[in-house]
Amino acid sequence: MNNKQLERIRTGQGFIAALDQSGGSTPKALQQYGIESDRYNGDEEMYALVHAMRTRIIKSPAFDAQYILGAILFENTMDRQIDGLFTADYLWEQKGIVPFLKVDKGLADQENGVQLLKPMPELDDLLQRAVQRNVFGTKMRSVIHEANPEGIRQVVEQQFELGKQIWAAGLVPIIEPEVDIHSADKLESERLLKAEILKQLAALEPDVTVMLKLSIPSEDNFYRELMDEPHVARVVALSGGYEREEANELLARNHGLIASFSRALAEGLSDQQSDEQFNELLSGTIRSIYEASIT
Repeated sequence: MNNKQLERIRTGQGFIAALDQSGGSTPKALQQYGIESDRYNGDEEMYALVHAMRTRIIKSPAFDAQYILGAILFENTMDRQIDGLFTADYLWEQKGIVPFLKVDKGLADQENGVQLLKPMPELDDLLQRAVQRNVFGTKMRSVIHEANPEGIRQVVEQQFELGKQIWAAGLVPIIEPEVDIHSADKLESERLLKAEILKQLAALEPDVTVMLKLSIPSEDNFYRELMDEPHVARVVALSGGYEREEANELLARNHGLIASFSRALAEGLSDQQSDEQFNELLSGTIRSIYEASIT
């Protein structure tokens, strides 16, 4: 593990950019960027276009280490290059931004009010490749829809089991049990979730480091206790479907919580924009998310 990168994640000011839509969400990401499905044939062309979009974001002067601590990639992006360097190397060597990899294979069907992670039989191979590609950490997302104690316990246990496997491979896991922002009992889900996370953290070996990626809580500063836990390098927030302005507003009320936004980061960016327009919009977005992250 790169200690310089760990120190940056632990103490740096800024946020983590999530550039990790994959599989089923790729056509939607391209559509939001102004590229309709009639402009590509098959997965290879689709992934080439999405890589071009991400390359444009990453190479933009607005995408700067002054505001951005890390970036989450998905497997296809990790295996591609920007200016002759693999994406993770480009991020760190050219930009000073710490590279992460999305490792999950999507969500299982809902049961007990939650969606667990689908099985990941090839995880060890993927982790090995991520280490070879100089990736620092990983992320995997489960979803909590209801305040079901059994379901929430299963989500957290699964996340931490995989987290230990990821740590053993030499990477820092981002544990992401998202609480659906539209859930009728969101606050109660968050109470159950925090208790389960604290229980799992207390059982970790002393040297293990994790990160947490959580929905912005209903009660301001509710996750302060998790930020102070010795095993936790950083607690980051997902935008969870909020529009950027609302996500920033809610985030700013939670001191020490930083953004790891995906949709809110790319909001308004378009294939049709000139580089000047694109960079200007991205710059405004990045600064607004940064400001909300440093409160």
